[in-house]
Amino acid sequence: MKRLGCEPFMIFLLAGMSFAQTASSNLEPAAAATSRSHSSRTPGTNRPNILFIIMDDVGIDQMKIFGYGGATPSATPNIDAVAHAGVRFRNTWSMPECSPSRAIFFEGRYPFRTNVFNAILSDDLANSQVSPFEATTPKILKTASYSSGLFGKFHLAAATYNPYGAATPHSLGWDYFDGFLEGAPHPIDTTIGGQFLASTSPFTCGFVTNAAYGGADTGACHFADNTCKVISKDSNHPTPGRSCMEMGGLFIPSQSCTYVPPTPLVFDQANAYYVWNRTYNEPDGTVVQPPLTDPRTRGYVSDATTTSAVDWINSENTLNQSWMATVAYANIHSPYQQPPASQLPPGSPDSSNFKCTGNDPADEIYTRVISNQMLESMDTQIGDLLVRSGLATWNSDGSLNYQPDKTNTMVVLIGDNGTYAPGVKAPFDPSRSKGWVYQTGVWVPLIVSGPLVASPDREVTSMINIADLFQLFAEIAGLDVHQVVPPTHTIDSVSMLPYLVNPNQAEIRTSNFTMAANNIHVGNTAPPPCVIALTQPPTCVQLFNGAGLCESEGGDWYGPGAPQQYSSCCAVQAAQLPVYPNGIQFLPEAQWATRNDKYKLIQKSQANCVDGNTTLTEFYNVNEDPVNPKLDDLDVALCSEVSAAHRCPSGLSQEQLTNYNQLLTDLQTTLASQVPCPGDGNEDQAVFGLDVQWWGYFSTLNGGGSSWYDFNYDGLTNDEDLAVIQQYMGTNCLKQDATPVTISSYTK
Repeated sequence: MKRLGCEPFMIFLLAGMSFAQTASSNLEPAAAATSRSHSSRTPGTNRPNILFIIMDDVGIDQMKIFGYGGATPSATPNIDAVAHAGVRFRNTWSMPECSPSRAIFFEGRYPFRTNVFNAILSDDLANSQVSPFEATTPKILKTASYSSGLFGKFHLAAATYNPYGAATPHSLGWDYFDGFLEGAPHPIDTTIGGQFLASTSPFTCGFVTNAAYGGADTGACHFADNTCKVISKDSNHPTPGRSCMEMGGLFIPSQSCTYVPPTPLVFDQANAYYVWNRTYNEPDGTVVQPPLTDPRTRGYVSDATTTSAVDWINSENTLNQSWMATVAYANIHSPYQQPPASQLPPGSPDSSNFKCTGNDPADEIYTRVISNQMLESMDTQIGDLLVRSGLATWNSDGSLNYQPDKTNTMVVLIGDNGTYAPGVKAPFDPSRSKGWVYQTGVWVPLIVSGPLVASPDREVTSMINIADLFQLFAEIAGLDVHQVVPPTHTIDSVSMLPYLVNPNQAEIRTSNFTMAANNIHVGNTAPPPCVIALTQPPTCVQLFNGAGLCESEGGDWYGPGAPQQYSSCCAVQAAQLPVYPNGIQFLPEAQWATRNDKYKLIQKSQANCVDGNTTLTEFYNVNEDPVNPKLDDLDVALCSEVSAAHRCPSGLSQEQLTNYNQLLTDLQTTLASQVPCPGDGNEDQAVFGLDVQWWGYFSTLNGGGSSWYDFNYDGLTNDEDLAVIQQYMGTNCLKQDATPVTISSYTK
């Protein structure tokens, strides 16, 4: 496979040249950009290293250390130790979905500037994937002699429509990547390697339970290398089928290793957290993707994430190399699947006989217990990560001894978006969770610790946006992103470092912002409908590209292959299916929210299935009380679309009306701050000869498929896109009176 590591921003930053000069002189600077030799720390600087830990689908509702966690909070002693040794930011907003949040971590730019609007799936064009023309965190940190590694979940791109394919981490600046490119582990293999029919298999968690055939207390555990061992029930293997899965094998119950199954076992079938698609981007540019039969792809994914990160960190430390390690755990993203029991606290319930798939609300108890255990397992991994990388030790009682002032590493830990509906904890609202701009969907835990923190074990209640992390990473390295990033790239971050070094720092942000919309697909056609019945009323979404992903998210699929097929959520609604006696709700086609210290305004572009889209507005009073927070639940709306008599802004007091108008103005101003620039593919806000050169590069790369120069969204970079460049040749979008981005821009 040809390595595709084009890094225009990296080159211009290192060389001190203009982007135009550099790019025009070398339209394929891969070897110069991604081949890395270690350069040790600059003498006398000794800037801190950065350990960035991302928890997947972990909203603030999960965290006892922030005052929440529901009636049965997960035990997170290691996360708690990091929190007590640092600063807890209890007023942090993410985007409602993982890809936009992760893009912002490393770009500092809101989704309407980058087109990464929602979770990236395989049918999303490169236009909605992180562009190589972005000044990403690893590219910026390289100017301060930092190396960068990313471990675990990537989800900043999808190889299908990305011209760089599996080499995308390199193209965005990372020196080393080891993890999975997709947004989540694949669905659970309920067939146990093809032994059972998926439609009737009782093994919904991907392993054979002890109840099989009236008792599966013993059986043959087969491995992909044709070896086998018999596992019987004992204190080390209370559920032999589960133990076999954890070891990377396939279990045939009640048989010996000499038994030959009538159908060969299928070892190249993914199984959620235990058999997963692994990709390496080596420092020399080599891309490695071992098959699912390889031992490297079999075993608990979070174990591999921790071990790979530890090995890389220790290697960088040996070389006295400044580094930033992003450790992106898959936990607690669906599908919900039991972690290794050895990673759970004493007294944890045995969940081996629980259900893991399906969308029956009656199974909620299983989901909640397994979700708790997935978070507890990640907490174990985080402690292991800190100890094995030399940042902490274990006390004699097994607790974490973490003293950040004795390290040279800043630790930043965050959830990428709100919790997915089945795992949401009271008093937060499952029907307004991940995927929505409501508080449950965007309010996330953020903890920062390390040698730069003054007066640790404190909380900051000031508003933080996840874009601010982009600035913080640079600040730790002694850089200012507003000086380093070209002025053509509007940065939406504000400084966070003052909150760490000054316990009395006044609030810096006066407002906050979040949004979600549809990503760009071929022909701008939305995927088929999927109805997620885990919310009330059930929510119809057009996000998923296949039945497997829809069903692993607890949804009913109505696309190709389904017994009942519909073209849209409106068609599902019109069918009045009896399985949804109270009807369904739609995930908005686009949604935005802004807030100040007291009030929150939401606008949604909602399909009304009659005459296009309707813009709906809601207005709330919110706060961050650690015991009983004011949330944006519909029954406490100050005004909303619920009734004609109470539509916004009717019924507001003078104070409320003043805040409503100010927030509405803030929202409109924010959205209008990015003007469209047709024909500009390299993000320099101008259309000149350089765009023709870059179009030429992408029009031949991978046969001229999808790229950031595909202006008509047909999945091709061809002469039709060149015609757009020629039409707008000579345009300077920063100086022209261009039509600003508006709400209608997302719904046409």
